[in-house]
Amino acid sequence: MIKKFFILLLSAFICFDLVASVVLIPMDDSQKNHLKAYGIAYKALEKEIDVEWMLNYRGGSFSIPENSDIVRLCKLKGVSYEIISDAAYNSILNEIADPEVNMDVVKLQKAPKIAVYSPKSKRPWDDAVTLVLTYAEIPYDVVYDQEVLSDALPMYDWLHLHHEDFTGQYGKFWGSYRNAKWYKDEQKYQEDLAKQLGYNKVSQEKLAVVTKIRDFVLGGGFMFAMCSATDSYDIALAADGVDICAEMFDGDAIDPACQKKINYDNCFAFKDFNLELNPAVYRISDIDVSSNRQSNVSEKNDVFALFDFSAKWDWIPTMLTQNHTRVIKAFYGQTTAYKKQYLKSNVLVLGENKSLNEVRYIHGEMGKGTWTWLSGHDPEDYRHFINDPPTDLELYPNSPGFRLILNNILFPAAKKEKHKT
Repeated sequence: MIKKFFILLLSAFICFDLVASVVLIPMDDSQKNHLKAYGIAYKALEKEIDVEWMLNYRGGSFSIPENSDIVRLCKLKGVSYEIISDAAYNSILNEIADPEVNMDVVKLQKAPKIAVYSPKSKRPWDDAVTLVLTYAEIPYDVVYDQEVLSDALPMYDWLHLHHEDFTGQYGKFWGSYRNAKWYKDEQKYQEDLAKQLGYNKVSQEKLAVVTKIRDFVLGGGFMFAMCSATDSYDIALAADGVDICAEMFDGDAIDPACQKKINYDNCFAFKDFNLELNPAVYRISDIDVSSNRQSNVSEKNDVFALFDFSAKWDWIPTMLTQNHTRVIKAFYGQTTAYKKQYLKSNVLVLGENKSLNEVRYIHGEMGKGTWTWLSGHDPEDYRHFINDPPTDLELYPNSPGFRLILNNILFPAAKKEKHKT
């Protein structure tokens, strides 16, 4: 009788060990919907459920304690998942902890509060970040100049900058679109807004905005930007107190000595660049590569590579580059890529095309906060033109380029911890 009892007890322990207790969301090629997987992780954080990000393990997988709501969401959203036992999960943690293996685990602590800097009139598909946030079902608030200048940013953990031209030159579209209704409407809207907020010029009002955003980052905020919101942001800071706008942009002549007055020390990322002063030329400076790319570059061979970092020592850049491939399809934008010679020495390059000497993805620290910039407009729309239809992300649920954006969304939630196994 006693022997039978011990056999039953032992069987119970064995069965208990085999009981599924962890939801593993793989992020390698086995994942059916990478983009919505980030939404599942975010939803778990909203519910105050623990999430661990397993850096470099199967493409940067997520693990979540078994929860019926999370399993149901995975099924509903078409996200691949696996149910594994505690013992199996501990075995994975032991594998990751091996000093010879380039993997690590970070704990995601809370759902970051997200703000997107964008005009209220813009549609979600005008910007890749709002497009993928909507698809992944990650909530965000839209803020613009009124909110920024009224000190709303400290309410948020993470800020994305819509592809704005912070220099007050309306994207340098004047040469091609000055007679278009949308261009005239945009200029009037910006001029009226500047006056409403107490500024004589759009460039002056945008300078006040970029200064507030700088203070947000200095105070510990996380800032992400794409396309022209990256280099135009730095140029606006560098041109503080200098008129770099031609008459058709701000009503008076450009300062003929403006180039000599540029203060590169104000910039987050760039140095030694030259302004493009011709109002008819569609670029703000020579930071961007678009005007002189090699003629043999085409959509088929236009790519960039993500750098490999040490997950155990350089866990922040490792997190920002998690993917199921190291080679990413490149894409154009108002700012397509950065010339490497104009990067400051403290800028960390996350992705580049070495053969073309083009930098695509960069990161840096500023005060207590960080910033990450990705060039180009839409990872799945090689050349995005005005009035093009929106990208349908149902066709690109495994987009490596859009994954880079979502890596940044979860970045503020992360904390490095030692795990007991």
